[in-house]
Amino acid sequence: MSWQPINELVRQVKQQDATAKSFVEKALALIEAQAEHQAIIATTRNRALDRAAMIDELIRNGKNPGRLAGIPFIAKDNYLAFGADTTAASNMLRGFDAPYQATVIERLESEGAILVAKANLDAFAHGSSTENSDFFTTTNPVDSSRVPGGSSGGSAVAVVLGMAPFALGSDTGGSIRLPASFSGCVGLKPTYGLVSRSGVIAMASSFDCMGPLTTRVDDAALVLDVIAGNDPLDATTIARDETPYTALDNGELKGKLVGVISEYMNEGVDPEIIAITNDAVNKLKAAGAIIKEISLPSLNAALAAYYILCPAEVSSNLSRYDGLRFGHSAQTSGDLSASYEQARQEGFGLEAKRRIMIGTYVLSSGYYDAYYKRALIVRTKIINDFKAAFDEVDILMGPTAASTAFKIGEHTKDPMKMYLTDIMTVAANLAGIPAISLPAGAANGLPVGIQFMAPQRADRALLSFAASFEGITE
Repeated sequence: MSWQPINELVRQVKQQDATAKSFVEKALALIEAQAEHQAIIATTRNRALDRAAMIDELIRNGKNPGRLAGIPFIAKDNYLAFGADTTAASNMLRGFDAPYQATVIERLESEGAILVAKANLDAFAHGSSTENSDFFTTTNPVDSSRVPGGSSGGSAVAVVLGMAPFALGSDTGGSIRLPASFSGCVGLKPTYGLVSRSGVIAMASSFDCMGPLTTRVDDAALVLDVIAGNDPLDATTIARDETPYTALDNGELKGKLVGVISEYMNEGVDPEIIAITNDAVNKLKAAGAIIKEISLPSLNAALAAYYILCPAEVSSNLSRYDGLRFGHSAQTSGDLSASYEQARQEGFGLEAKRRIMIGTYVLSSGYYDAYYKRALIVRTKIINDFKAAFDEVDILMGPTAASTAFKIGEHTKDPMKMYLTDIMTVAANLAGIPAISLPAGAANGLPVGIQFMAPQRADRALLSFAASFEGITE
């Protein structure tokens, strides 16, 4: 069941044509009715209903609860939040009751939004399919035999199935955009640092970006406008635009310079996805955009660089989970060394262990220069190539993924094949630029996403362009 645009829902609540309680009850009922997709780890029912009653009371008393008054939302379960455990879908954190909330959750709640549930993900966000969850596999909302993408698969499925008007995801190498493409919704990865990472369980700290999944671009812009900006709890945050991100210049595509990335249109991409992308290009041309082919040769090394740098940061971030200070504890072990070993053996899944070993290896003495340092050089090259490309065009575009959603279990025994799923998305994280995936059609009955990218800090321009594209394709 779809929801109306967020601004319209807020209007209804504030004018008492609807209540926050009715919206929360609707979201909870839809979550329960569609439990077979296994998108949700836990609901925050009691706290959500209490907050809804509070917001309705404020409105009856003539007070303004905020720009998102009464809007239910779902958070990926790596966001610390009250009302349910925060597990990152890992046995290592099963039963963890967060002592504080993520900055993003606090900012949304301060504007009247209501968290109703925590969404499933690949454990610790390690994956591209939501099959690496230690709890259960989320299924694609269009075809239950297929994956929804990952790692924010539960969030994408929740949005597509209408469980809430929007959901939160995290994007380290494509984990918002890939499930948006596979499942059929809008997924926004902001500029690195624009949205606080405080209170979100870290995967790779120089890559992680927090952002929304929605059914419409203007809803994504509204959520971003609420959550963006400096946070004293996250030293990597940057200043937001003075102009609101909701001030979209949509509708005007004439004269926009759009670069089609040639490396994303090669023989490794499903021909139907190429055809859908070319159709999008033709629609942009018809609307007056100026199309140019752009080559970024360094993209051929992006995936290799990412899967050296990202596991290195994963290894560092997961080292705190020792069973003593953080995470699952091995109560029966005999000594300190055995305690560490048993706690990590029981708490970490296979993919977490794989990434810890890769990351520790590339950071170890004798291999640091050969792998990690070289990957950093490649990252700098990719950043510079994007900067040069944006000297020529306003927006870059290409498919979000090389294929549609694959069958559950199809890639689980081949990690390299799974990692290749991210080939179109990791470059934006390496460069720190904003990127968005929009539904653009279907191939063999499965959703296909188109990805647009803009220069660092040009998030509003990206959203404006995306809203214009949405307008000519709906």
